[in-house]
Amino acid sequence: MTETSVPPLVPSRTEGNIADYVVGWAEREPGRPMMAVRTADGWADVSAAELHERVVGLARGFVAAGIEAGDRVAIMSRTRMEWALADFALWMVGAVPVPVYETSSRSQVEHILRDSRAVAAIVEEQAQTALVSSLHDALPDLHDVWQIEAGALDELSAAGVDVDLALVEARRAAVSRSDLASIIYTSGTTGDPKGCELTHGNFMALAENTAERLPEIARAPGASTLLFLPLAHVFARLVQVLAVHAGLRVGHTPDPADLLEDLATYRPTFLLAVPRVFEKIYNGAESKAQAAGRGQVFRWAARVARDYSQALSDGGPGLALRAQHSIADRLVYARLRAAMGGRVTYAISGGAALGERLGHFFRGIGLVVLEGYGMTETTAPATVNTPDMIRIGTVGRPLPGVAVRVDDDGEVWVRGINVFRGYHGQAEATAQARQDGWLRTGDLGALDPEGFLTITGRTKELLVTAGGKNVSPGPLEDRLRAHPLVSQCIVVGDGRPFVGALVTLDTEMLPTWAAGRGRPGLTVSEAVTDEEVLAEVQRAVDEANAAVSRAESIRSFRLLAEDFTIDNGMLTPSMKLKRQRITDALQDEIERLYARA
Repeated sequence: MTETSVPPLVPSRTEGNIADYVVGWAEREPGRPMMAVRTADGWADVSAAELHERVVGLARGFVAAGIEAGDRVAIMSRTRMEWALADFALWMVGAVPVPVYETSSRSQVEHILRDSRAVAAIVEEQAQTALVSSLHDALPDLHDVWQIEAGALDELSAAGVDVDLALVEARRAAVSRSDLASIIYTSGTTGDPKGCELTHGNFMALAENTAERLPEIARAPGASTLLFLPLAHVFARLVQVLAVHAGLRVGHTPDPADLLEDLATYRPTFLLAVPRVFEKIYNGAESKAQAAGRGQVFRWAARVARDYSQALSDGGPGLALRAQHSIADRLVYARLRAAMGGRVTYAISGGAALGERLGHFFRGIGLVVLEGYGMTETTAPATVNTPDMIRIGTVGRPLPGVAVRVDDDGEVWVRGINVFRGYHGQAEATAQARQDGWLRTGDLGALDPEGFLTITGRTKELLVTAGGKNVSPGPLEDRLRAHPLVSQCIVVGDGRPFVGALVTLDTEMLPTWAAGRGRPGLTVSEAVTDEEVLAEVQRAVDEANAAVSRAESIRSFRLLAEDFTIDNGMLTPSMKLKRQRITDALQDEIERLYARA
């Protein structure tokens, strides 16, 4: 067994709640830009005083609507400022926001609202209003549905003008760090989502200690970020709280299609993303370079970036490498940075493995991706690489106030300021997950002598081949998905003679890839049996296999015409594979894979 811990940088406290951050900035620095809203002319800042006024107005509206302390209120929307306003207003009156992904199915929405006993729901648009309203008979506790795009939040604020401000202040003063702040439901990869109960203290202690540990990000002059990940996910939610605590400017992008334009005009200093975003940036840049006849230059520059980053870890680059890097910066790197606004120097990545290849590439071009690890039960991050202590390929060291242990079976355990208080209404599941203050994560990993954690797989996802070899599918899948042509994949082989994979193609990248080879118009249905496509995916499989033993390597694969998506039930809202659902639905494809081999 190995263990490491980092003491907190901020003293433990019991008083206060998350809404105090909004009040504090309005009192100390009312003109400070706290948020920004996209307009036809660019971005309009929202000052600390304006943010406070809007949050208090909405809080009064919630009181007028009968929302009591402890009431659960669901929020189902894309990432936008109104979500943040609702969050802080509900916290101000002691209510408990319950996030729901806007992509959730009817059954998922019903489960979350029923299990949490939500008394009201804030939704974004009419289709969501209709969905939630149609569940009325199954949700006896639900009495209000407020639609953002119909102006319901403004109407709530207007209805609350007669509510005494002293009552709102009394409600805020009654909420402490030990009180429940949110119930966030897990992805539900192995069954119904479980509600994780996170306290104000979980969010606040983690945000405060993270800001102290990452001053280069949170305290930098003019620091700002653009949130585009779903605020229904604990990762984005924690960063929203961190931003308001630290007083850094936040913008929101509801539609991923607007991301590149928003990055260019908003010009953030740091980003929050998942590995798939970085893969898309890299693959898109390579494809554009290839289409413009500059593919060879891009590949050379990418190799220089990786070599340069590796040299930074090994004592520093030599004169020749620095010269190459300078040329590559003018030809390639500066354009990539400009596409992201030109000011981004750091990004935080989580949710899956980024991989050393991309980690070194982005650091080499001037964007340091700080990979971290966590889960809903740990209020997002438990470990993270930091600018002063970074080891690419790992998920970093514990954050201040957090301890990590890897037991003799290789399972990762976490203890500290960020660990949830339990699963909502599930005492038995809570007792299984929490033992002597430690959270059993279900992830497999290893700690090096300096306390850097590497995640190697999931205990419940281990495949055992007919030959008795234990195989963790996650790392193989992560490496395969890094290829431009690959969208999703699932590694199979439990009880089978060897490891195989079902692979789907990236419909955005396929046309560019095909056109670059003189084959415009190649469709997905044609591509799954195309010899050139199969050979390209085989090269990706070979690269993934290079990191594992032969017994763990993918020996055969099949290309599928239909992708794994949230809509067809193959992915969770946080883009994780629903393994049992996929293997059940595609059992015939799996049989064909092994029959052919």
